[in-house]
Amino acid sequence: MPDHHNTPTLDRVHTPSDLRSLSDADLKNVASELRAETIAAVSETGGHLGAGLGVVELTVALHSVFDTPKDRLIWDVSHQCYPHKILTGRRDRIRTLRTKNGLSGFTKRSESPYDPFGAAHSSTSISAALGFSVARDLGGAPDPALGDAIAVIGDGSMSAGMAFEAMNNAGHLGKRLFVILNDNEMSIAEPVGALSSYLSRLYAGEPFQELKAAAKGAVSLLPPPFQEGARRAKEMLKGMTVGGTMFEELGFSYVGPIDGHDMDQLLSVLRTVKTRATGPVLIHAITKKGKGYAPAESAQDKGHATGKFDVLTGKQQKATPNAPSYTSVFAKSLVTEAEHDDKICAVTAAMPDGTGLNLFAERYGSRCFDVGIAEQHGVTFAAGLAAGGMKPFCAMYSTFLQRGYDQVVHDVAIQRLPVRFAIDRAGLVGADGATHAGSFDVAFLANLPGFVVMAAADEAELVHMVATAAAHDDGPIAFRYPRGEGVGVELPERGTPLEIGKGRIIQKGARVAILSFGTRLDEVRRACESLAAKGITPTIADARFAKPLDHTLIRDLAENHDALITIEEGAIGGFGSHVADFLANDGVFDRGLKYRSMVLPDTFIDQSSPEDMYAMAGLNASDIEAKVLSVLGLADLQSKRA
Repeated sequence: MPDHHNTPTLDRVHTPSDLRSLSDADLKNVASELRAETIAAVSETGGHLGAGLGVVELTVALHSVFDTPKDRLIWDVSHQCYPHKILTGRRDRIRTLRTKNGLSGFTKRSESPYDPFGAAHSSTSISAALGFSVARDLGGAPDPALGDAIAVIGDGSMSAGMAFEAMNNAGHLGKRLFVILNDNEMSIAEPVGALSSYLSRLYAGEPFQELKAAAKGAVSLLPPPFQEGARRAKEMLKGMTVGGTMFEELGFSYVGPIDGHDMDQLLSVLRTVKTRATGPVLIHAITKKGKGYAPAESAQDKGHATGKFDVLTGKQQKATPNAPSYTSVFAKSLVTEAEHDDKICAVTAAMPDGTGLNLFAERYGSRCFDVGIAEQHGVTFAAGLAAGGMKPFCAMYSTFLQRGYDQVVHDVAIQRLPVRFAIDRAGLVGADGATHAGSFDVAFLANLPGFVVMAAADEAELVHMVATAAAHDDGPIAFRYPRGEGVGVELPERGTPLEIGKGRIIQKGARVAILSFGTRLDEVRRACESLAAKGITPTIADARFAKPLDHTLIRDLAENHDALITIEEGAIGGFGSHVADFLANDGVFDRGLKYRSMVLPDTFIDQSSPEDMYAMAGLNASDIEAKVLSVLGLADLQSKRA
């Protein structure tokens, strides 16, 4: 691997147009130097390493063959986009990845014309590429004129239903469109399902390896002298059930598999299909996640997401946690509950490690199900499990649960099925930015009839909420918790089920009451410590439930205080809105109560540290203190302090 400061060929590339004046030999040098530069940059910033290393040659080949940005190159999920960013005029900022005011870790339309479509969730690329293709043929955006559309999608993302919906539509429309299937046999977790097995068979057998050179291209795209031999080989492959038949049935010309790290193969195939394609083409490239960097290649997740690391050893710089993470607390609590109840099972969508269900799978493998990148299916599958008498915990990140919302409504809520939703990454998440923030789950779940919605104030409360969900059989129930470590409270051996719809008083005070929902409670405590020095002692309460609300608690707080403030890590329309609706209909406002709600602002907050993001959102201790002083008409105390 060359020294990252010694990149003479890459130094000549400022935009993709510079690649097009280079020889094929030079392009190989660019790829080698680009790999080194990617490793060096991510070692300083942390981020998604393995995916980008797996597509270095593919990235160079695509930008050298196609006329980007006129030709729209769309990266699915875009974990793999760092080499792309280096080649497209952003090399001087690549060491700002995932930091405040720095480059996004994903493609982002506002960042560069070479990012025609933003991404961070999976399986959207083919749909978007088809949209560009149709817009081109309908005379869309004249400046710059639309050219070809190329979607690069991984084998894990290809397993999602949306990808097949797009391919089915693309095959029907017959538009010129290129789909690169980046087959590295690994998404975030090991790929699962029948499609993964199908793709594995495409290149696992020795007879196929012998024939792949002859069958490498779709017959209609090869020069005439080679078509007959390729046609015969292709028919033989079909007979062995290892050809690209499935994709061809969807209306695509199938090309491959090819070696995604062989620049000669990549350039030859891409130049051929660009010249000859008239309809949709799928190019099946075999790659290796983490390619060219031994620590990534040997890692279990192939270097999917790393912290800062030492380039020579690959050893990551990790801070020693002060408390267990919320994810690990959930996972251990669920295992504990499952020890006492053999009906408990778990479902996740391609995130067993991220949700902690890998621990559950180690103990109860037959009761743990990773459905792949298929949140819609995962939710309805869990509904079927519940209807069949099991007690499913559907563990998903808040931002990914959004993808299964219709199923939450139609298949779970309307039928009042007791699916337990464990919602990880609730609230703001830091470097992944707006695409991964858990901002909306309270709003979109608490408006559903019969749903129970909880939020843990700390890790001990999370243990109790897991037990509450396990014991709850009267309809769907959800509990949310953030990314990162807890606050350091003592944990019970096993949770005690909470009374549904009942909150708790943390501290009794006067004049103003603060009703917290979720982990901002720790910030509330800090704010009240500062307020105490000013002679103000608010009442502090932990709502625990956004639905059903604790009407008795809320009414008591409203009737015995001049002001009531709610605070949550969610968007407008969530917990605070439900409290306001209750107060209005209960006539409390008629009696002069001052009510304020503190929620996430009506904007998408860009990447930064979680602390900075909450400061931007106005939900830190100082903001809470200022809100209390303001509602009491004592804002001058805050300004004097400042």
